[in-house]
Amino acid sequence: MSIIKRFIYIALGSAALVYGTGCRKYVEVTPQGKRALVNTSDYQLLLQSQNTFQTTYAFPAYAADDYGISNTTYEMSMMASQGAAYTWAESFVVDAEDPDWQKCYQQIYVSNEIIAGVRDAQGGTAMEKETIRAGALVHRAYSYLMLVNAYARHYNKATAATDPGVPVLLTPDLFAKLNRASVQTVYDQVFADCKEAASILPARATTSLLPSAAAAYGLMARAALYMADYTAAAAYADSALARQSGLLDLRQYVNNTVALPLIYSDPEVMLAKSLNVFSAYALNPDLLALFETGDLRYGLFTADGSNYQWSSFPGRGYWRSRLMNTGPWAGPNVPEMMLIRAEADARGGRTADAVSLLNKLREKRFTAETYQELSAANAQDALRLVIKERRMELMATGLRWFDQKRLNMEPGFEVTVTRTYRGETFTLEPNSNRYIFPIAAKYIQFNPEISQNPR
Repeated sequence: MSIIKRFIYIALGSAALVYGTGCRKYVEVTPQGKRALVNTSDYQLLLQSQNTFQTTYAFPAYAADDYGISNTTYEMSMMASQGAAYTWAESFVVDAEDPDWQKCYQQIYVSNEIIAGVRDAQGGTAMEKETIRAGALVHRAYSYLMLVNAYARHYNKATAATDPGVPVLLTPDLFAKLNRASVQTVYDQVFADCKEAASILPARATTSLLPSAAAAYGLMARAALYMADYTAAAAYADSALARQSGLLDLRQYVNNTVALPLIYSDPEVMLAKSLNVFSAYALNPDLLALFETGDLRYGLFTADGSNYQWSSFPGRGYWRSRLMNTGPWAGPNVPEMMLIRAEADARGGRTADAVSLLNKLREKRFTAETYQELSAANAQDALRLVIKERRMELMATGLRWFDQKRLNMEPGFEVTVTRTYRGETFTLEPNSNRYIFPIAAKYIQFNPEISQNPR
C-alpha cells in the first residue's frame, strides 16, 4: 500500500489524528504516537467526548431552501465551500478535505474503536461495557444515516439494492477498502445498530450528549420516514415518544430568553447533535413568510440581520444558534417525532389524529392570544399542514434538504429552487443529480474504488 493511500485512509478516519491531541488526558500512549484504550472508564470518556460526537454536518443547511439571500456583501463573506453548497456546484472542495465527510467518518472510526474494544477493557461491569458499546452503535448509525442521505440518491425501494451508497466500515481499520455499499446496505446497518442499541440503553440518558433508547428509536423513525415506510416510522416515533415526550412552552421565555435550556438539558432533545454552522445563517424569505402572527419560533429564534455583528445583512437570520452558542441542533427530538407520527397519520388517512398532534405542538409555539387550532378537510390537506409545520419547526437544521429530496419524488410536492449568488442565477430542478453531494476528488484520486456521483 502506498504512503499516499495510507494518508488518505488516516484522513477519512481522522480520529487517529484527533487522539494524538484532544484525548491524551484519558488514554495512555504506548508506544509513542499510538493510542491504547485500557480501562472501561477510558471508553466511557471517549463516548462522551463533545468535540468528537456532538458536531455534525454543514453542507445540507447551505444547500437547502431554508437558506437564501441576495446581498453581494453577505455573499462575498461566505466561504468558498459554503458558496459551492449554496449553488449546488459540481464540486464543493478543491484539493481539500470535505468537512462533512471527514467529520462523519471520524465519528464512525471512533465508534468502531469503542465497539471493538470496550468488552475487553479492564474494570467496569459487563452492563457498563454493553451500555458504552450500545452508545457507540447509535453514533455510528447517526453518521451513516447522514452520509447516505447526503452523498447518495434518495432511498427508492425499487433501486436501493443497487444504488451506490457510501463506504461501510465496521471495524477500526484505517486500511480497509472503501468500496461504496448500496443504499440498502447502509440503511440496513443503521437499523441493525439502532435495534441492538435500543435493547440495551436506558430510556433516557443523564445528558443528551449520551445516546439513549429514545434516541435510537428516533433515528429509526427518521430513517423509516426517508424510506417512505410510514407504518414503521409511526411505530418507531411512538417508541421514542414513549420514552421521552417533553415539550418546551415557548411562552415562558418571551421575556427571558436566557432561561432557555441549553442542548444537554432541553427536554425535547433526544441526542445532542449540532451543525458545523457558526456564522450568520440568513433565512429564505419564502420560509419566513410561512410564519403566522404570534408564532414564537419567529419571535424568539429569528432576528433582523442587523443584529449580526461583522456580517449584517438585510432580512432575518436564525438566531437560536446565537442564544445557545452552538450550531443549529440536528439530533432526533420530541417535535420531530410528533411530526413524523403526524405525517404517518395523514398519509394513512387519519386526518383528525394528524391535526390533533399538530395542534398539541403548536399550542406550545404561539402566544396565548394568537394561538388558533388548525383544521383540515381531508388527509391531503393534513399532509400539507404537516410538511409546512416540519419546515418551520426544523428550520436551519439541514433536515429540510433531505425533505426536499424525498418530497421531490411525489407528484404535487416537487419544488424548483432558484437563487442568485454573486450576480449569477442558479436553478435546482426536482430530482436533479445535484441533490447528491459530490465526493471530494481527493478521496477518489487516492482511493479509486470510490466512484463519483453523477453531476
